[in-house]
Amino acid sequence: MQTWISSGAIRSSGTFCTGVALMVLTLFSWSSPLTGTPNSTTATATSIDENNIRQTSQSRWIEIDLSEQRLRAWEGKRLVYSYRISGGKRSTPTPIGRFRINSKYRTHRMRGSGYNIPDVPYTMYFYRGYAIHGAYWHNRFGTPVSHGCVNLPVKQAHNLYRWASTGTLVVVRK
Repeated sequence: MQTWISSGAIRSSGTFCTGVALMVLTLFSWSSPLTGTPNSTTATATSIDENNIRQTSQSRWIEIDLSEQRLRAWEGKRLVYSYRISGGKRSTPTPIGRFRINSKYRTHRMRGSGYNIPDVPYTMYFYRGYAIHGAYWHNRFGTPVSHGCVNLPVKQAHNLYRWASTGTLVVVRK
């Protein structure tokens, strides 16, 4: 019996099982969008022709134009909302690209280097720790002042939060 326990077969099967368990854990693990500070300004995203979306899609999508500091919500070709925003400052820019809303929170605490804000209203994450959300702590919409998120006045963030769902396309451009 002792030879069987110390045999290479048992040791190999234990290593195999450990490897399988680690792979399964990796596949099913998920980290909260707030596990780190958004420190990457380059997103892995594909480019998109916004005109083509307007012509062919009847679904809802959000366009964020950082040069205008404006968010537009579209339903197919129809403009539903157009709001002034505050995107990321030059030192903490909003990522450019094509994303999807991956999670929504009625309120959420946001923490990072130089900020810790409780009860951020109507938060919709679209890429890592970057989100579209209401901002009750400033009134400088139209000016880039955020740490990379897209800030809206609270009432407008509420409207957008109710209108958009998880999976809604978000197109961010300069």
